Amino acid sequence: MNVNLKINGVAYSVPKNATILDACKAASIHIPTLCYLKDINAIGACRLCLVEVKGARSMVASCVAPVNEGMEIFTNTPQVRRARKLNLELILSDHDKSCLSCVRNKSCELQKYCVEYGVTDENYFKGKTNEFSKDESTLSIVRDNNKCILCRRCVAACKVTQNVGVIGANDRGFDTHIGCAFEKDLSDSPCILCGQCIVVCPTGALSERDQTDEVLEAIADKSKHALVCTAPSVRATLGECFGNEPGTDVEGKMVAALRRIGFEGVFNMNLTADLTILEEAHELIERIQNGGKLPLITSCSPGWIKFCEHYYPEFVENLSSCKSPQQMFGAIAKTYYAQKMGWNPEDIIFVSVIPCTAKKFEVKRDGQSAAGVYDVDYAITTRELGKMIERSGISFNSLPDEDFDNPFQLGSGAGAIFGATGGVMEAALRTAAEAILNKPLEAVDFTEVRGVEGVKKATYRIGDLELKVAVASGTSNAAELLDLVKSGEEEFHFIEIMACPGGCVNGGGQPTQPSYVRNYVPLKELRAAVLYNADKNLGIRKSHENPQVIEIYEEFLGNPGSHKAHDILHTHYIKRGK
Repeated sequence: MNVNLKINGVAYSVPKNATILDACKAASIHIPTLCYLKDINAIGACRLCLVEVKGARSMVASCVAPVNEGMEIFTNTPQVRRARKLNLELILSDHDKSCLSCVRNKSCELQKYCVEYGVTDENYFKGKTNEFSKDESTLSIVRDNNKCILCRRCVAACKVTQNVGVIGANDRGFDTHIGCAFEKDLSDSPCILCGQCIVVCPTGALSERDQTDEVLEAIADKSKHALVCTAPSVRATLGECFGNEPGTDVEGKMVAALRRIGFEGVFNMNLTADLTILEEAHELIERIQNGGKLPLITSCSPGWIKFCEHYYPEFVENLSSCKSPQQMFGAIAKTYYAQKMGWNPEDIIFVSVIPCTAKKFEVKRDGQSAAGVYDVDYAITTRELGKMIERSGISFNSLPDEDFDNPFQLGSGAGAIFGATGGVMEAALRTAAEAILNKPLEAVDFTEVRGVEGVKKATYRIGDLELKVAVASGTSNAAELLDLVKSGEEEFHFIEIMACPGGCVNGGGQPTQPSYVRNYVPLKELRAAVLYNADKNLGIRKSHENPQVIEIYEEFLGNPGSHKAHDILHTHYIKRGK
């Protein structure tokens, strides 16, 4: 049912349950917001979305105000503009205005609206200001409350989206600030380091721990061999750092940029996604046939692993022992490739470009040192790579398309879809099904596990086996699924979990997008489409048919699940508790 109303004198019909903000969006009118996030944070706190409503005694926050029949709304009156500007000035009165050195300079939503409403850096409201120490206690995330505007988007992402809730509003009134309980450092909390708080933050209050200087110094060290690999989803998102529309595939330009930054080898992590599948599919079959712990749960997402260790330690034994594709690549580079090249593993600096802030934590975990040194030296986010390209003076959009370097150039279609929720499951099913049936599959598309829904379930008949699988993305959805397994209401053989909603394409290290994009543009779908298109167009669509992966087994590892493969490609996890 619709209601009829007017916005700035023009008649519209909108759904009865819409807010004024929804109605204005439908009318192609942009209302500025700093706190609103669709479905998880509608609190009217920033007061930037104020509008006038005929007959109302005062202006109303459009993000929380429902529409009514016959309502007349005014979005751009002098009073509205003055009120929005005043609210921006009030926010700036207790805000660190070091914009030139801020990580979000030119991509800050507060900065954008201050420019639009003519707000200058003049101190309109003089008086006491808060001063906070940075929380740099974790390997992944930095919090600077001097740049926080108390929008509480990060709180909503942590509590609602991720079911973690380790941050909230502490103190009251002027002293209010976002932090952990009892003012603990983030490192002393059961934070899973997923970075979903970063991608929803409108300012520079949250960021990843920047390692770009360290990486550039490592590249410049001529006594070292600087190698890099890029995760499947990065090629689907990096273009957004340079003004490309979401859903633009920039693989070739990404490779060209990395080569020009100075890396000695530029490799394709899709290959070790394939390697992961061979090991994981072997592990699944072993557990099913030999009475191992089921369901087997994927281990590619370090944010999910940390969530499991803290909040569901009873499932740690269910986790696949496989390292993630990032860690497998570093392990192979410092064992197989080092041997092939006659290099000392200590002379290799291995860098991964990833969509995930939790990967920075993963590189320092125990059990991630196949050659006696860390498998991966630096994990940098998509955002950090974008920054490195800019600092290197590279005109990204003008670059030619180039190919990855051999011998780690090829990735199958199965490896490509790792970056989307359900992709690991589908890739594993393609390999496990052929291994069980001992014959080629007629159809390799397992579409039931595709899509951005939070939880997906499917049952597949593979020979005599009725294989029950489930997929969850976002740890709030993971908790929902695991609770069903704990209670005995659901039984599965195989579960894929990604910490970030939608999978790696929506990871905490991906390019930030303003709320008006995050609220209304299907970022997860557009980015995932790049990966599924790559899968569809690649000649090799099954991990076990990748000739470069086959070569690694024949020359070095033996067979999937071999003792050598286990030593190099597998790891262990721990029960942490809350």
